[in-house]
Amino acid sequence: MSYPSRSYAQDHQLSRTDPERFWGEAAAAITWIHKPALVLDDPADADGGSTGNAAPFARWFPDGTLNTCFNALDRHVVAGRGEQTALIYDSPVTGTRREYSYTELTELTAKFAGVLRALGVDTGDRVLIYLPMVPEAVIAMLGCARIGAVHSVVFGGFAANELAARIDDARPKVIVSASCGIEPTRLVVAYKPLLDRALELAEHQPESCVILQRPQLQASMTDRDLDWQDLMRAGLIAPAECVELKATDPLYILYTSGTTGRPKGIVRDNGGHAVALRWSMANIYDVGPGEVMLTASDVGWVVGHSYIVYAPLLTGATTVLYEGKPVGTPDAGAFWRLVADHQVKVLFTSPTALRAVKRDDPDGELIAGYDLSSLRTLFLAGERLDPATYEWASTHLGIPVVDHWWQTETGWPIAANLRGLEPMPIKPGSPTVPVPGYDVRILGPDGRPLPAGQEGAICLKLPLPPGTSQGVWGDDRRYVESYLSAFPGYYLTGDGGYLDDDGYLFVLGRTDDVMNVAGHRLSSGQLEAALAGHPAVAECAVIGVEDPLKGQVPRALVVTRAGWTGSAEQLATELAARVREQVGPIASLSRVDVVAGLPKTRSGKILRATMRQLADGGDPAVPSTIEDVAVLDRLRPVLHPSEQNPA
Repeated sequence: MSYPSRSYAQDHQLSRTDPERFWGEAAAAITWIHKPALVLDDPADADGGSTGNAAPFARWFPDGTLNTCFNALDRHVVAGRGEQTALIYDSPVTGTRREYSYTELTELTAKFAGVLRALGVDTGDRVLIYLPMVPEAVIAMLGCARIGAVHSVVFGGFAANELAARIDDARPKVIVSASCGIEPTRLVVAYKPLLDRALELAEHQPESCVILQRPQLQASMTDRDLDWQDLMRAGLIAPAECVELKATDPLYILYTSGTTGRPKGIVRDNGGHAVALRWSMANIYDVGPGEVMLTASDVGWVVGHSYIVYAPLLTGATTVLYEGKPVGTPDAGAFWRLVADHQVKVLFTSPTALRAVKRDDPDGELIAGYDLSSLRTLFLAGERLDPATYEWASTHLGIPVVDHWWQTETGWPIAANLRGLEPMPIKPGSPTVPVPGYDVRILGPDGRPLPAGQEGAICLKLPLPPGTSQGVWGDDRRYVESYLSAFPGYYLTGDGGYLDDDGYLFVLGRTDDVMNVAGHRLSSGQLEAALAGHPAVAECAVIGVEDPLKGQVPRALVVTRAGWTGSAEQLATELAARVREQVGPIASLSRVDVVAGLPKTRSGKILRATMRQLADGGDPAVPSTIEDVAVLDRLRPVLHPSEQNPA
């Protein structure tokens, strides 16, 4: 299916002034059981003729019916493309590679959907998936979609107490897990004991647990546990057909990487999700049927949901499921090996991953060892792309390096350089322009739009486009309070930034990453960009710490590149000079510490707020999503000298 031929400006304008027409045209790329007659049910337009939408947000294609699994798998087989490769599983940590055709993946998914049916799972029931990066994770997700069950994927290896909180919130009928995951060092991480402990802590108990036994570790089983392979071999369990679902029925719940407390489960629908992701593949990523996309993330995060699993398969493309890391499996050439081996057209990863590659291979020597002629674009998202990392990748790869910006709540990009619609000049530090469907406004504290170049809160004018969150699971009030109450008529992204005279968006970081220094607002992103340009710096973070005179002062923590042997004192002097020169005297760094690593969530976001609280003498709760608690423990005495290192 080809989309109407228009320019970016035409598409963006149409999506704002006539969203029903714009998204009605996009919906033609999806196979519907009952084609929707109504494109948008917007509560803002409710009057005497309202369709009765009681939700505080727009519903897309409310009278349409479809099945997401059919659109991702079966329809490609029906179209005669069943032998095309749908999924490539590449696992350097186990030495395993395998390809699945659309026919094979459809058959396996239908079989597992039948298993879920046999276990009593019905439309609307929840299934919690707690798996590593293995094909069974994709099969389980699509199997749920096939029968209308709502899946909730929890990052494999998540702590037991956090897993228990998600079990109690989603209340799954079945949990699907594995005996273990495997780290790049080939360390085997036992999942089953974590799941067992979580079930001891949880109030809700599933009816059964399906366990994938991996050869690296066999888990002990209880009466509630069932072996994945045994169930898939059972001759009495028939494959399940796709069920008809309303476009507004929930497809999945995905918990955001919050700090502590009750988890926030973002809900995604079926119809709007399918339409938006299919449109994004063609227009943002420029990936079509039969082409290969490598998204180096995890299925436990929104990037993995959208661009490892659903979007490529909805498109009829080939997706790569990578069980490994950017470095250490075996080296910093891991991504380039994947591109060469599988003829990848688009690589999508995070700036953190790329900085790790740059740190271990600063001169890009490993890149030269691989044939990267298939690679057309590198996409980066998840955090701000610093100019130094952008320059490194652009120089060594010689292809467009595209920063784009979005959130778990939106499910697909808010701002991007639309490579399939109208590629635009790249401005380092900017994710380019708002994507059609998103009406991005910069608002001041009084809720009024700010002029170009002036920094404020980045907000999205309602209604949000298809594919965005349909609320918080079981708590629409919480969704409204979190996102819709600050500025009536707008969705609050929680990020600060500005639009320039060309309409390019600049995202300067979370609003809690903005510091107030003697009445001047400075963003962490501004200062970090100055630091990252120094040749010794591999990674950095700037936090605003309390100061009795200025309110806050900026403080820097720096990770140096591999092989750096200079003086920390000299580096601190040079970095302070760079900040004064590039940002201004008001941004003078109060202190620079060279550290071994920065604490991050598992999705790669630096925990600036946590470090700031520690530096100010607070006792912040350690976020459940932190990648390595030991990194934070080592930083405690650095951030606040009175802190004792628990190690």
